[in-house]
Amino acid sequence: MVETIVLKAEKREQSGTRCSRKLRKQGLVPAIIYGHKTEPVSVQLNYHDLTMELQHHHRLLEVELDGSQEKLLVKDVQYDHLGDTVIHIDLTRVDLDERVQVTVEIELRGTAVGVSEGGVLDQVNNNIELECLVTDIPESIRVKIGELKIGETLTAADLELPAGAKLISDPTTAIATISVMAEEPEEAEGEAGAAEGEVEPEVIAKKAEESEKGESEK
Repeated sequence: MVETIVLKAEKREQSGTRCSRKLRKQGLVPAIIYGHKTEPVSVQLNYHDLTMELQHHHRLLEVELDGSQEKLLVKDVQYDHLGDTVIHIDLTRVDLDERVQVTVEIELRGTAVGVSEGGVLDQVNNNIELECLVTDIPESIRVKIGELKIGETLTAADLELPAGAKLISDPTTAIATISVMAEEPEEAEGEAGAAEGEVEPEVIAKKAEESEKGESEK
């Protein structure tokens, strides 16, 4: 597991689309900190450091503001229309013994036996909802699919959750399935023969005409 780094936050006085666009050009991301009956604080974070934390699936961030550090939970991340660039993030204050509901990514590991037999793997859902201690939020749920056969479905109930975690998603939610690869329809042999038969009389008739023409010219 990659250790969480301390993100340096600075208060920002201005807000709005134009201000946010200017911050992003400077390599910063606008953010807001709220929760626990405390006034919301608008801040700005280093874009590179923040996105590194998000790429490692860190949900509990260590943030330093005005010389003091506190752990903040990632509540919401907004991306641009392409889904590539972080344009805003919401962070909420939490107690370290607090249980929270979070969305966790699912990582499929291994090659399913059904795929080796010619089936097609389809990951229906990429994440699930869990409830756990804020200090025990997993980076992802890794599941081995080696024994999954053609026609079988992996559901949320089949996932092995971290100790103390509770499944919030519907247990019957499909995570991955192995289906039979659809075969391309083959051309019927009779139809192919009929098509070939249509050409032959034309060729014969043409040869016959050429023969008759040659006889008349002699």
